Amino acid sequence: MSADTVDMSVIENRPANVAVQFLERVRKTPDREAFRFPVGETWQSVSWREAGDRVRRLAGGLLALGVESEDRVGIAASTRYEWILADLAVMCAGGATTTVYPSTMAEDVAYILADSESKVVFAEDEEQVNKLRGQKAELPHLKQVVAFDEAAADGDWVVGLGDLERLGEKLLADQPERIEEIATTIRPESLATLIYTSGTTGRPKGVRLRHEAWTYEGAVIHAQGTLTEDDLQYLWLPMAHSFGKVLLSTQLAIGFPTAVDGRVDKIIDNLAVVKPTFMGAAPRIFEKAHARIITMQEAEGGLKEKIFKRAFAVGLRVEQLKREGRAVPPLLTIQHQLFDRLVFAKIRERFGGRVRFFISGAAALNRDIAEWFHAAGILILEGYGLTETSAGAFVNKPDHYKFGTVGPVFPGAEVKLGDGDEILIRGPHVMEGYHNLPDETAQALTDDGWLHTGDKGSLDEDGFLTITGRIKDLFKTSGGKYIAPSAIEAKFKAVCPYASQFMVFGSERNFCVALVTLDADAMAAWAQENGLAEASYADVVASSKVRSMVGDYVRDLNTHLNRWETIKKWQILDHDLTVESGELTPSMKVKRNVVEDNHRALIDTMYH
Repeated sequence: MSADTVDMSVIENRPANVAVQFLERVRKTPDREAFRFPVGETWQSVSWREAGDRVRRLAGGLLALGVESEDRVGIAASTRYEWILADLAVMCAGGATTTVYPSTMAEDVAYILADSESKVVFAEDEEQVNKLRGQKAELPHLKQVVAFDEAAADGDWVVGLGDLERLGEKLLADQPERIEEIATTIRPESLATLIYTSGTTGRPKGVRLRHEAWTYEGAVIHAQGTLTEDDLQYLWLPMAHSFGKVLLSTQLAIGFPTAVDGRVDKIIDNLAVVKPTFMGAAPRIFEKAHARIITMQEAEGGLKEKIFKRAFAVGLRVEQLKREGRAVPPLLTIQHQLFDRLVFAKIRERFGGRVRFFISGAAALNRDIAEWFHAAGILILEGYGLTETSAGAFVNKPDHYKFGTVGPVFPGAEVKLGDGDEILIRGPHVMEGYHNLPDETAQALTDDGWLHTGDKGSLDEDGFLTITGRIKDLFKTSGGKYIAPSAIEAKFKAVCPYASQFMVFGSERNFCVALVTLDADAMAAWAQENGLAEASYADVVASSKVRSMVGDYVRDLNTHLNRWETIKKWQILDHDLTVESGELTPSMKVKRNVVEDNHRALIDTMYH
């Protein structure tokens, strides 16, 4: 299928709801592999028929517990096979899933579940169950907790997943067609999911997403011919995040199998074993992989490092010529083929050796990193969307992409630029509104259905969108100059392989400063090579050697900035930012206001 060809009939004739979408998938390809997941040191595979049987029993169990149309059912768990089963069971029972990140503090868990009026909650383990027990008085609507890990069940308020399945088996013995009957009653506009945006300020807001939003997301990818049922997905993304949910919807629409394991520290090891053809990830994963490969080669030194650097110089030049439509000289072609065998093939093998492309979303991907991976023969397709657009709204395609952009708008949706070049989106994937927040909904959605994204952008002649900044993230110096901190931060992280975060401040001040955090893994290798192997992380990053090293990168950054954007002073924190500290959202976005509040005294010293 060509870049400009889209089978709109796939979108127009998509299933009415997620329940029908799933049941149709089971019926169409019952014996094909649906999922595989780790059990100890091995991977277990299940067919669509086997997954369908479990989902039906779990859905029957929810019905036995009294779940009715659009009743909310929470899932507080990390990404694992059971998360997907629970979500599909909620869909097939006619309910609506409320997603809860497992790292969420108990008080916020209580707020989300109380605000959503969740009647049942799937909890992963003892830790998640204890959060609910401790907040039970705040959860008047919560009637039952279902634990994925059976050991966390108490046989009363908390039952095990097996107990729920047995309840469902009993109900379906008397009413064998109940699930199919319910599926036919769910309207496209019925509530399917409540995803609470972690947000960078204030209380989380519940984004109301309809069944038609998810079926549209899957149908759009299917209609563009980007993936087939012969692909294999590796899924680690948080299913509590809309990006993960889009990939599940796409799987239901197309029918490819998915290997599921939410353990971030296992991604690289698992890729080598699973050998997927594609994977979705946040830019931080690619930044860390890039940094790890760069620092490993620097540690090798000598001839190997020279070959590595020359390989990428050749690779980047070849890709540049191809993008410009120019011929690659014969000598350069021969060099590229040699370096592909010596260097690039080994890098691709680290990711399993079969990856057709990666999909990057949830935050901006630095163009230099995308081009670096592409030089090694690994294509990263950047996309863009928000929780409010069910994640996907734009994406590049394998046969039609432009680095530095997030691609064209999804077929069947619309985009325009509003005041201040704000990106406005309209389509079936746009939220119904914010749960119990009519004023915020009115601010976000126009009467005729356009969503204010809060992001600035530009559209080229081919309809490719470039994100140019975040309207609310812009700040103005005391000299009257506007600063886009995210753009500066991305530039630094692209050139410094040791950086974890680089946060720029300077609102109403006369110059910009930065707080720097360094990646623990990268710094451990650096310390080994620089005589600091026995030192603690805090001592390593406080050392004069590290300050000198970071200073070189800051000076290099400043040569690529306007005078008023340059970083005059900076400090290295003795710890990295974490979700647990409240300085990162679960999708790894920096909560800039929280970081600024936590380190206000340190920032102030840079202006004294």
